[in-house]
Amino acid sequence: MPKNQLSGLMALVLFGLMSAAFILSIVYQPDQYLAKTQPPIKLEADVPSRFGEWRVDPDITPVLPDPVVLKKLASIYSQVLAKTYIDKAGRRVMLSIAYGQDQRDDSSQVHRPEFCYAAQGFALQRQPESLLAIGQGQLLMHRLTADRISRHENIAYWVVMSGKQISPGWQRKWTQMQYGLQGKIPDGVLMRVSTVDVENDTAADQILASFTSQLYQAIASDKRERYFGI
Repeated sequence: MPKNQLSGLMALVLFGLMSAAFILSIVYQPDQYLAKTQPPIKLEADVPSRFGEWRVDPDITPVLPDPVVLKKLASIYSQVLAKTYIDKAGRRVMLSIAYGQDQRDDSSQVHRPEFCYAAQGFALQRQPESLLAIGQGQLLMHRLTADRISRHENIAYWVVMSGKQISPGWQRKWTQMQYGLQGKIPDGVLMRVSTVDVENDTAADQILASFTSQLYQAIASDKRERYFGI
């Protein structure tokens, strides 16, 4: 069988399996909230205002979605946190976290940078994904650059569902369905870090890596997996 036909057949089979799983997940109606079986997530308390080389800078606010999307976010997410940090060298990193106790559908995708930055008029460009070694594992970081007039941002984000790193798209859907078939409702976070006006993208990547590593160490050990999947 030609390679292109084989790929098409595999995609069709995968679609069929996911469709069947989706139907079953509806029939079984999951009702066990995994968030209730673990220590509660409290963004303001869990994420310190000062850690390592960083402290909160109240002068700059991270990019947030427009008011219409913000209203939708309030109905989807349990908590949303947005802060800007600065170090002694004057380098700034913006941190945005959205946490939801109910991640059984795709409505929470509205908080992904691809959506909220575009809604604010930024021109986006995808960058290669990267792996950051932290703790005893590796963090998969999805990367973008965003430009608007004189503002340039390097962005990295990751998604964790009930303590497991996932990627947007098919993996997310498949994970949701697997939990649904077990009668479980996963919780999850979308975490985003970005630099402000660092023209050298390599330097920006290094800043984000350092910030993320220090943030990981600052989160209580019993909750790190919930925020980083590690």
